[in-house]
Amino acid sequence: MQRRMLSKEEEATVGKDDLEVRREDQDKINKFSRLHQREMLLEEELKGRAKNKEDLEEISNELELADEDEKAPYKIGDAFIMLPLPEVQELLSKSTSRIEDKISTTEEKLSSIRDEMNTLKVDLYARFGKSINLET
Repeated sequence: MQRRMLSKEEEATVGKDDLEVRREDQDKINKFSRLHQREMLLEEELKGRAKNKEDLEEISNELELADEDEKAPYKIGDAFIMLPLPEVQELLSKSTSRIEDKISTTEEKLSSIRDEMNTLKVDLYARFGKSINLET
């Protein structure tokens, strides 16, 4: 069975009668809601990580202008420690790559959630037509 979104004509014919919401329909609606909440959390997380990555890249660019012999502050936890510039640059590079990995993992999760949400949308719109609004 191929899944697809309903056309405008099909939407008009579906849902004219009051459809009874079955247990499985309610479960799909609840699952869609949970996925939507998770999607919003992941989007916020993604924005934060992208901002952190941008900040680290900006700091790395600024440190390229500094003298190699100087020490630079590096934040570990709540404290700043003075370290040689090459070591700070290496630590920043590792931090940036870790954040990039986390960003790609989060994007994969987000993509998976969106695919699942689209499948649920197709099923629920096929059953309820215009009687249900799943647009986020």
